[in-house]
Amino acid sequence: MVIFRDQNARRSHIIKVDSSSSERVEEFKYLGTTSTNQNSIQEEIKSRLKSGNACYHSVQNLLSSSLLPKNLKIKIYRTIILHVVLYGCETWLLILREERRLRVFENRVLRRIFGPKRYEVTGEWRKLRNEELNDFLLLTQYFASDKI
Repeated sequence: MVIFRDQNARRSHIIKVDSSSSERVEEFKYLGTTSTNQNSIQEEIKSRLKSGNACYHSVQNLLSSSLLPKNLKIKIYRTIILHVVLYGCETWLLILREERRLRVFENRVLRRIFGPKRYEVTGEWRKLRNEELNDFLLLTQYFASDKI
């Protein structure tokens, strides 16, 4: 694919390399990843997050089970769901908005894994904050490194 910064630079719809020729396209899908001539990854990330949600829902019973330890749930998340979401990410040029979308997805899954937190004084339940999620994730990795 030829990527142009200038829209007026596109003149011919045929690209010739040696003796073979190919049609110029706006976007194409290769190995499950969509590439565009504007190098826009917004639709690709949207598609990856949709696939990640589908993957999460397929293992939701495992991740919400009280029988499995949290460190095993984190391993399931990292080995199954995260790889589906980040497939082809080597070619992404992330802008802040897209990075935020990926982080929101990750935090949402981690909140489902770790569950709510209960205030000791009032007994009320609340969602975990992003900083608490990161702390729990680090602690879970640290203590689980020997066990599994």
